[in-house]
Amino acid sequence: MTDSFFPQISPVGYEGPSSDNPLAFRWYDKDRLVLGKTMEEQLRFAVCYWHSFNWNGADVFGAGTFDRPWLDPAADPMAAARQKMDAAFEFFSKLGVPYFSFHDRDIAPEGETFEQSCANLDEMVDYAATHMERSGLEVLWGTAQLFFQPRYAAGAATNPNPDVFKHAAAQVAHCLNATHRLGGQNYVLWGGREGYEMLLNTRMDQELDQLGQFLTMVVQHKYDIGFQGAILIEPKPQEPTKHQYDHDSATVYGFLKKYGLEDEIKVNIEVNHATLSGHDFDHEVAQAVACGIFGSVDANRGDDRLGWDTDQFPNSVDQMSLGVYQILKGGGFNTGGFMFDTKLRRQSLARDDLFHAHVGAMDTMAKSLLVAAALIEDGTLETLIEERYAGWSSPEGSKLLNGEYSLAELHQQVMTTNIDPAPTSGRQEMIENLVNRTIERIQ
Repeated sequence: MTDSFFPQISPVGYEGPSSDNPLAFRWYDKDRLVLGKTMEEQLRFAVCYWHSFNWNGADVFGAGTFDRPWLDPAADPMAAARQKMDAAFEFFSKLGVPYFSFHDRDIAPEGETFEQSCANLDEMVDYAATHMERSGLEVLWGTAQLFFQPRYAAGAATNPNPDVFKHAAAQVAHCLNATHRLGGQNYVLWGGREGYEMLLNTRMDQELDQLGQFLTMVVQHKYDIGFQGAILIEPKPQEPTKHQYDHDSATVYGFLKKYGLEDEIKVNIEVNHATLSGHDFDHEVAQAVACGIFGSVDANRGDDRLGWDTDQFPNSVDQMSLGVYQILKGGGFNTGGFMFDTKLRRQSLARDDLFHAHVGAMDTMAKSLLVAAALIEDGTLETLIEERYAGWSSPEGSKLLNGEYSLAELHQQVMTTNIDPAPTSGRQEMIENLVNRTIERIQ
């Protein structure tokens, strides 16, 4: 393994809750059994390639601040891509994550022609395969970058120009091929500009049909090449567009139903996107599980005082344990996992800041897993829910759910028997206290 970008950092290990070593895990013990699986198997951590290695710290108000020599515009693009990949795998290996995720343009530069871009990607996929064989790392998911290049200013699949649609389709085909070659477990479609800035110049019905056709082609290509992973959509309500068609999990499910794709595509839920859509993270997970489309998670957070997607590292066990609880109730991950789609703050300039950020995030998720598992093992929450819905388990409740009554029959029944049910407590404060006590006692 190349050891040149983080030479002062040793592999991060587990030292337990009493450790004061800032670059050791206090909660993430990858071999610890939780509900019959190791922590590593339950959490399936992945690091994102883009924010961690392909972003220089620039924002709309200022230039880049990060020490990323491979982003020097004077460097040879392919030599820089190899240097970046060497640093990335050094980081992945020392952190001890089992997976990483990438955009095609993260790992390989765009060429002067589409053919050259494909050749660059193929060369870097071969280079990545060598790193993966040596390190044992795997790809959680790959995706095509269909939002940065000016051709995608008005969207990719939803663009008013059919030639842009063609280019996007070709780019996704090649990136899905690359993800398949690397043994990727999922392929994600984030429609960064699949929406509109102004409704008055938009044919929404046509754009939705375009997107439905595009996704149908992606699914067909998956089968054509023998890709065994899941196809995922990542919902987001807005930004960079005013409105995006994949607003939240419920919207995505309705869209998939319309185009007959509900059994073919699942969602990759980002925590910060969930909150931007006006939902809690655990709501989005529960919604996706209820619709049968839960796939994977981008683990991050936003800032309550900032109205945009800040992609900060998760640091709240209170917030994340509720989401993990819903994931475990839904059966846990299959092909998905917790991928850190996260950015260092612009002033976090030291090279080891990248380690501090991920160590803290992984510990947050690990303790959240323990809290969620404890709530499930305790069983009190499930008992309260069973009691609250007990009436629906009765013969009469079953008849209602099975559609054995008409509205007129129910009107007559209530009229003649004077059904006058009394409300019962939802026990909200009791449940909140139970969660807090569980967080406090986890060791």
